[in-house]
Amino acid sequence: MSTASYALADSATMVRRNLMRLVRYPSLTVLLIGMPVVFLLLFVYVFGGTLGAGLGGASGGRAEYVNYVTPAIILMTITSAIQGTTIAVATDMTEGIVDRFRTMAIARVSVLTGHVVGSLVQTVLAIAAVIGVALLIGFRPSADLGGWLALTGVLVLMAFAFIWLSVAFGLASKTIESSSNVGLPLVLLPFLSSGFVPTDSMPTVLRWFAEYQPFTPLIETIRGLLMGTPLGSSLVISLGWCAVIAGGAYLWSKTLFNRESTR
Repeated sequence: MSTASYALADSATMVRRNLMRLVRYPSLTVLLIGMPVVFLLLFVYVFGGTLGAGLGGASGGRAEYVNYVTPAIILMTITSAIQGTTIAVATDMTEGIVDRFRTMAIARVSVLTGHVVGSLVQTVLAIAAVIGVALLIGFRPSADLGGWLALTGVLVLMAFAFIWLSVAFGLASKTIESSSNVGLPLVLLPFLSSGFVPTDSMPTVLRWFAEYQPFTPLIETIRGLLMGTPLGSSLVISLGWCAVIAGGAYLWSKTLFNRESTR
C-alpha cells in the first residue's frame, strides 16, 4: 500500500472511532440539537408575533418570522457543534490517548481527520433535525432542487470550516474545563447579525458591526438559498470567509499538533 492509502485507511479507523463515540453517547447529539430547537421555539412563539410584524411581509406575524429566523438557527446549529468537538479534542490531548496513538504506526493526520469527519456527520444530522422541526412549526422554504443542493454544499463547507476551528481550539486548550468555554463567542455572535432582526433596525455602531462580521453574509446566503431570494455578494463573501476560517484553522491545528508531538 502507498503512503496515501495507509493514511486513508488510518483516517477511516479514526472516523469510525469518533462515530462509535456518538453511538455510545447519544446525549451529545441530543444536546447539539436541543439548544437550537429551544431557541427556534423561543423566538417563533414568544417573540415571533412582534418581530414578524416589523418585517413588512405578506403575513407580518409568526409565519413571516419563522421563515426569517430559521437560517440563523441553522447556522447556530453549526456553531453549537464547536463546543462538543473542542471538548473531545481537548480530552484526547490531555488524557493520554494521543500519546498512545503516536507510539503506533498510524498516519499522524488521521487523528485530527477522525474528529473533523465524525463531527461533520454529527452536525449534518443535527441540521437535518432542526430543519425538520422548523418545517413542523410553519417554516416554508421556496427553494427548488438546485437551491437545496447548493444549500447542502454551502452548509457542509460552513460546518467544515467551523469544525476545523473547533479542533484548533481543543488543541490550544490547556484543560478540558477551559475548552468548554473557548468557543462561546461563536455561539453568541449570530445574535449580533442579521439573523434575528434586519440590520437596518439597529443603532449605527451595532449596525456597522453586524454588517461586517462574518455571520451576516453566512446567514444571508442560507436565507437566500432557502427562500429563493437574490444572493447579491453574500455568497462570494461567505465562501471567502469559509476558506479563510478553514485554511487558517487547519494551519493552526497542524502547528499545535506537531508542536505537541515534539515534546
